Amino acid sequence: MKIVLSAALATFCAWSAPALAQAPAAGFPNVVGALKTTPGCLGVETAQTASGRQVIFAWFDGKKAIVDWYHSDVHQKAMRTVFPNQAFDREPLPDLPEDSGPILAIVSVKFADAPAPDTRSRSIAAIGIELYGPLPGGVAVGGRFAPEAIKVRGLREIEIGTAAR
Repeated sequence: MKIVLSAALATFCAWSAPALAQAPAAGFPNVVGALKTTPGCLGVETAQTASGRQVIFAWFDGKKAIVDWYHSDVHQKAMRTVFPNQAFDREPLPDLPEDSGPILAIVSVKFADAPAPDTRSRSIAAIGIELYGPLPGGVAVGGRFAPEAIKVRGLREIEIGTAAR
C-alpha cells in the first residue's frame, strides 16, 4: 500500500500544482502529460471536488499497464522527488490477478489550508488512491465519463435526442 500511496502522491503533485496556480517543484515531471501518452492508459481526467480535493481519474487497460506506468522513468522520478529518502523496493499490486481487466485509478488529495513551514507550497492533509473495475449495468445518456475503450457489460447508451423526447 505504501508504494501505491507514493504513486498516488507523485502522480497527483505533478497535476495539482498547475491547477492551484502554483509552479510545480523544480525538476518535477509532467506526470499527467506522461500518463496521457503511456501505453495502456486509456484516458485521464482531472477535477476538483466541492470539498476541495484535487482528483485524477486514470483508466488503464489492465494490471500490466498500471504496473508498467509505476515503473516508468517519469513516475519513478516523481516518487523520488516527493519522497527522496524512501526506498521503493516492492512490486506493486501483488494481489491483483494478471487478468483483472480494465482498472480505474482515482487519486485524491486534500491540501492543508496553510503552506508547509519554510515553503510556499501547501502541505498535504490527506491523500488516497483507489482502484476500481467496471461493474455490469448503468446508463449513459448523450455520452459517458469513461473512455469508449472501456467496455461495460449491460451499459445502456442512449442518444441525448432520444432521451429528450
